[in-house]
Amino acid sequence: MKNLIYAFFVLMACYTKAQTGEFKIINKPIDYSPERVKLSLEYLKSHYNITQNSPVISPKIIVLHYTAGGTVETNYKYFNKTHLESARNVLKKQSTLNVSSQFIVDRDGTIYQLMEPNMFARHTIGLNYCAIGIENIGSKNQPLTEKQALANAQLIKSLTKKYNIEYLIGHSEYGIFRGSKLWKETDPNYFTAKEDPGKDFMKKIRLLVDDLHLKDKP
Repeated sequence: MKNLIYAFFVLMACYTKAQTGEFKIINKPIDYSPERVKLSLEYLKSHYNITQNSPVISPKIIVLHYTAGGTVETNYKYFNKTHLESARNVLKKQSTLNVSSQFIVDRDGTIYQLMEPNMFARHTIGLNYCAIGIENIGSKNQPLTEKQALANAQLIKSLTKKYNIEYLIGHSEYGIFRGSKLWKETDPNYFTAKEDPGKDFMKKIRLLVDDLHLKDKP
């Protein structure tokens, strides 16, 4: 009963906030340089057997993440680098292209757009060619906030109006797509276990966007 009451008030808060026009996105573009374009096209070809002239994607999936710490500014600076840092050996063996995401949501619910939602970003193995990534400032020891939940729900609702989004998953859930038609990773050994953004956060989000009927598995 407590969970139902909580869900009701969260849903009402989300509805009220949307009705009062508080939802907005702040543009904070990372450097999508010719070098990033080149590496993105190479990634699409080598990992997904997709050859094209521009790093544009057709989004079908939204993947929610957390940053495992830091602030909007520190994560922005990290994503803004074109090349992956040397310390991330497993990822760097696959490509020197840096990880990134289309959006970051701060702990107060402020949404920052780092690139156009239909531009390629490296954030989820096997699915980057069709996935929009939403990073949330937080970690296992710094649980994501209610304001972030509301902001994510509003952003998801907005994105589903613009793109043919069919799926909503947390980063920890992406492995369920292995072996499906949507999974295009050419290296069968390229896979890393994830735990973000957490089961509780995903439950909150799914309650808030239940009316969209988005799938969580292929």
